[in-house]
Amino acid sequence: MLTMKPSDDCPCGSGQFFARCCGVYLGGNSGAPTAAALMRSRYCAYALGDEAYLLRTWHPSTRPQSLGLGQEATPQWIGLKLIAALGGNEKDADGSVEFVARYKVNGKAHRLHEVSRFVKEQGEWFYLDGKLDNES
Repeated sequence: MLTMKPSDDCPCGSGQFFARCCGVYLGGNSGAPTAAALMRSRYCAYALGDEAYLLRTWHPSTRPQSLGLGQEATPQWIGLKLIAALGGNEKDADGSVEFVARYKVNGKAHRLHEVSRFVKEQGEWFYLDGKLDNES
C-alpha cells in the first residue's frame, strides 16, 4: 500500500491537502458526509491500494470477499473527474455519483466511466454498486 504525507495533494483532485480531504476518511477519523465525498475517498483508496477501506465502505449486500489489490497489472490511478451527483447529501438516504477515473495498466491509458449508487445506513455512507458506461 502506498502512503501519503499530510501535505501531499489529495489524489481525488480536490486541490486540498490529503490530510484535510480524503485522508480524514481513510484514517478512520470521520465518515464521509456525502456520497460524493465517499466516492472521492474510495478513488483515493484505490490509488493508494487501501483494500481494507474499500471493503469497509462497500455495502455488505454487494461486498466481495476481496479485491486482490497489489496483484500483477495493478492500475496506476492518474485522475478523477466527478461529472454529476444526484442526491447523496447529508440528509439523504441514497444517491448516485457519475464520474470518470483515468488510469494506466502496463503503460496503456484507460478510462472508467461509471454511475455509482450509494446508500446511507445508521448515518454512514456505503458504496452499493455501479453501472459502467461501456463506451468509455
